Amino acid sequence: MRVDIVPVGDVPANVKREASASLRSIYDCDVVVATEQPVPESAYDDARGQYRAAEFIDVATRAGNGDKTIAITPEDLYYRRRNYVFGLAYLDGRGCVVSTYRLQTSSDGGFSERPASDVFADRVRKEVVHELGHTLGLEHCDNNRCAMNFSPTVREVDRKEQHLCGSCQRTVF
Repeated sequence: MRVDIVPVGDVPANVKREASASLRSIYDCDVVVATEQPVPESAYDDARGQYRAAEFIDVATRAGNGDKTIAITPEDLYYRRRNYVFGLAYLDGRGCVVSTYRLQTSSDGGFSERPASDVFADRVRKEVVHELGHTLGLEHCDNNRCAMNFSPTVREVDRKEQHLCGSCQRTVF
């Protein structure tokens, strides 16, 4: 399987590296970083001051040539009635998106004394594994250590691991 990472907006090199390494490690896939795409201004909601996440998936699927595509953006995203989302994917779909905007918050839920850059890198790895998992048919997992566990706050993101639990692994592999 080939996964294309499509940077949408100014995505730092370290974010692209963390995402690539994590996807290769967990899903044993080929990863290609595609050409950076502009932020879709039509996705911006003036009233909310945020971008609609689904339009970033559209950008990724148009720009990427892989079996799966993942847009990564520094922009603040929302979906439907949610205040914000770290990412969005359609179950068994081709594309997904991860926003690093709220993953950069200084709070890691009190779980460590590690540098903020390390905590942020962990969050990026976990969220790309999570969103790509949805495109492979994985739903949210009840195991709070599994990367597929629903995590609406950074506290929950920090609690889970970047790996899939045994049950989720068996579903995908």
